Amino acid sequence: MVTQLTVFLENSPGRLAGLTRALGDAGVNMRALMVADTAEFGVVRIICDRPETARRALESAGFGVSATEVIAVEVPDRPGGLADVLEVIGAAGTNVEYAYCFVEPGGNAAVDVFRVDDAAGATEALKLAGMRVLSADEVYATGS
Repeated sequence: MVTQLTVFLENSPGRLAGLTRALGDAGVNMRALMVADTAEFGVVRIICDRPETARRALESAGFGVSATEVIAVEVPDRPGGLADVLEVIGAAGTNVEYAYCFVEPGGNAAVDVFRVDDAAGATEALKLAGMRVLSADEVYATGS
């Protein structure tokens, strides 16, 4: 499982910059960032190389942070790759609550992040189908 941080952020100029500055000043490297918004606030989802350090830095900077366990799956960079993964998850009777992805430069696959209602069941089904579910260490690694 991979730890994802979620921050509810006031929808005002400079708040996202403040969040990212707090992480940068703490020496935290973001691997993935997803921002969704409403009229009054944003929901920022972050995967980074050191989630506990990031959590402490954000809390010290005044941000409310929660941690969520998600699964990360290597998805082939080809038409239908994501559909294949989603079909396995669905056939396991697992619901996808949300998803987002990131791509490694020069890679031939994407990493898709899924929040599901049964992570253990989805992980087992994906592995049985021969799909690569990534460990936290593999996702957090920066290659540097």
